[in-house]
Parts: sequence; structure tokens; C-alpha cells
Amino acid sequence: MLLTLQQVARHNKKEDIWVILHGKVYDLTEFLPEHPGGQKIILKYAGKDATQAFDPIHPKDIIERLLPASVYQGDMDPEELKQQQEAEEESPKDKAIRLARKAMPHLDEIYNTFDFENIARKVMSPEGWGYYSSGAGDEITMRENHSAYHRIWLRPRILVNVKSIDTTTTMLGTKVSFPLYISATALGKLGHPEGEKVLTRAAGRANVIYMVPTLASCSFDELVDSRLDHQTQWLQLYVNENRALSKKLIQHAEARGIKGLFITVDAPQLAYREKDMRQKYTQDVPSEMKGTSQQMERDEGAARAISSYIDPSLAWEDIPWFKSITQMPIIIKGVQCVEDALMAARYGCQGVVLSNHGGRQLDFAPSSIEVLADVMEALNAQSISNFEVYVDGGIRRGTDIFKAIALGATGVGIGRPALYAMSTYGDQGVDKLLYLLKRELVECMRLMGAPTIKSIHPTMVDTRNLKDHFMPGPTDHLSSFAYEKMQPVGNSSKL
Repeated sequence: MLLTLQQVARHNKKEDIWVILHGKVYDLTEFLPEHPGGQKIILKYAGKDATQAFDPIHPKDIIERLLPASVYQGDMDPEELKQQQEAEEESPKDKAIRLARKAMPHLDEIYNTFDFENIARKVMSPEGWGYYSSGAGDEITMRENHSAYHRIWLRPRILVNVKSIDTTTTMLGTKVSFPLYISATALGKLGHPEGEKVLTRAAGRANVIYMVPTLASCSFDELVDSRLDHQTQWLQLYVNENRALSKKLIQHAEARGIKGLFITVDAPQLAYREKDMRQKYTQDVPSEMKGTSQQMERDEGAARAISSYIDPSLAWEDIPWFKSITQMPIIIKGVQCVEDALMAARYGCQGVVLSNHGGRQLDFAPSSIEVLADVMEALNAQSISNFEVYVDGGIRRGTDIFKAIALGATGVGIGRPALYAMSTYGDQGVDKLLYLLKRELVECMRLMGAPTIKSIHPTMVDTRNLKDHFMPGPTDHLSSFAYEKMQPVGNSSKL
């Protein structure tokens, strides 16, 4: 027997709450107090269809996996649901996005990563843009990640045979088309209905590695099932307080062919990101939540909503346990100083990712490229080999990739550029992004007199200004134009 909208609408109170998700009806009364994102969003859709709000931040099968079968109440009448959706009036926000998408330039007119970012700012939902673009604090580190590359100058070599350029290299045993991977980023469906599956497919077509995130909008198995036959994936892990859950995910990932475990260590809590947080202030607060501490804890942007998953007690002493439960190489992701890179080597890890979480955690943490120069010097001084070093944060050009490789990186990760390309042009956008970055790298290698990745070496870069944070660098008009400046509350408040 099919349920009607009228039947579902009767269950619209805190003590009796049903919601519709993908045409199925669920009783979430018992789950309401436990929802990691807070009660507000479920209460907003009490007795209604919550699919549109649910999809961007949840894998489709999450209720079947995590809640008892008894919460399922039945299926909706599909014809009635369709009629309701057709009758719903387009909101001003949705209309503005639709018109902005209609006015997007053709993909052939996109020439660099900042083109994608500038268009994404216009066509994404405020919630999606706020989550993807935001950084911690005053966003100093987020901007420094890119600016630091401007303080590294190139030293070209001439009269080298560069007729053929080979960008291939090996990362954790996998041969890739060029030294770049798409890093793990959460909540992909905030930018595209298919979420991280778009990134997975594009990585496979370009023969680069995709890092599967713990907190993806798609389920882990959906992302593994989306890969091409030859494709390599890594797993990014947020460690849960319940170690059994983490163990289950790790061993399931290994069984499904994941080739590397990247343990994120720079997020004992997810930082306050004000652009993200401000998006939530525009929504009305249910009366029972006003004036309570829960309101601040549970309604401060997408990042804060998902931070309860992460265990802040994670320590070096846990690394042997991870090594005991998997044969995958273990990489520590989020290293921000020389000492911790050396600690990772001492604990028998296979490498590190020098990362400050894209400037989304501790503001005024150093840029990854600055840390790279120090780390490689320390590793070489202690004759540490068979230890791979990756960097992410601020990579926007092929010259940035070249500079990182010259300073000793095995490869680089990109996050936001892939999200913006996905959010604007979908699969074709990410294909174009990877094509542009590889093309720029080829051009840089040819002009630098470096025909192969192995021929790129430290003498090809001048880093004398890298640590000078006060010397003005070249004006970066593209980055400045694409960057959305932070605004004080007086500019956005309804007061």
C-alpha cells in the first residue's frame, strides 16, 4: 500500500516525525536527538520530502546501513510526489542559479583554474560555495598556500633536448600520467548531483589517482564501483572514536583494492570557517532550540555539522595499531613541520602529506610548499629513503607542480580546483582542468630544460625569498579576482 502526502504530513512533530527520502518514508523520531547535524534540519522537513536537503551531504544508502529496518514505513505514491514537485514554485535563489548557469561561458573558453573558481562562485548554491571556498580564521593561510609559490622563481636550463616530454611518474607503486592526484574533499554533492563519482571518473580517464574521502556524499562502495578497471584509489581516513568502525572501513577498503591509507591528523576538531558558518544564519531557528548551547554547536556550517565524527584523542601511539590491521602503505596526512615528518618515518610510515587542510584548520600555519623545503633537507640529512612526500594546498598552475617536484615532492594534491570544475561543468569540467594542468606542466618542463620528471631537481628553483612573508610578491590578478573577500556581519546581517 502506497502512502499519501496527507498521511505523511500528520507526522510533523518532534515526538512523531516522518520524512520522505527518495520516495521512501522513514520514521526518524528515535534518531532525531542523535543526528550529527542537529535536530533543526530534520524538524524543518517534518512530514515533508527532505530529499533535496538530504542528498548533498549523505550517501543514498546511509539510512539502510546505519538505522534499523523498523524506521522504514513504506513507499510514497510516485504520481502524487511528482505532481507536488511540479507544483512547487521556483525560489528566487534557485532562479538566480538557473539563470547564472544559462549564462556560463562555453568550456572552450576556460583557460585556467581560476576561470572555474570564478564561475563556480556565481552558479553554486550559497551553502555549497560557502563550504568549498571557506578557510579558517582570517583565511591568511588559505591565501598564503598559493601566494607562497610566487616567492619561488625558476632557473631555466638551455640547449637541452626537450623534443619529447615525459610527465609520467610513480606514486606508491602506481604509474600515473603526471605527478598529481585529486585529494579527498567532503560533501561533493553540494556541487554536483553525482558528487565524488564525477571526480572518480575524471581521475580514471586522466590516469591520476583519486583519494576517496571518509565523509563523502557518496558511499565508499559507490566510489569504488565508479572507478575504471585500471584505476588506482587511495583512502583518506578520519579516525573515529569507535576504533572498530575505523578498522571495518580500513579492512573493507583493502579488500576492495584500495592501494594506500592516508590518515588525516590535522583535524582533532574541524575549525570555525566563517563563510561556511554565515550561510546557516539565514535560516529560522526552531523555538525549542533558541538560546540553547545546542544551537551554536550544531548550526555553524557544514564543517561543524560533520566534525563530531572525528576522534581528538588520536596520537602517535596509535600508529602501530593501524599497521597491525592492514598491509596498505600508511601515509600521515596533515604534517606541518619537520619534526612530525621525521616522526612519521620513525614510526615506519611510508610517507607524509605536507598539508594544512587547504587553510581550513589553523590559520597562520605555514604553507605546505614552505614546509617541503625544510622537510626534504632534514630527510636527506638523516639519509631517510623510500619515504614519499606529497604536498597539497595552493596548486593552481603547472609551474606550481614543477616547483613542488623540484623541491623533492613525489606528487601534489588538488582539492578546490577539482570541486569548482565539477560544480560548473561536471565530468567535462574536471577533464578540462586536468588537461590544463598537465599541459602547463609540459610547457614548463620544456621551457625549463627538463624532459622527464626525474630530470627536475632543486637547482632549477630559487627559494631565497620563500620564507620572507613580508616581501610583496608579484600581483596575482586572477587569484585576487576569484577570491571572495570575507565580510563583517554588518554587511550581511538582516538587522
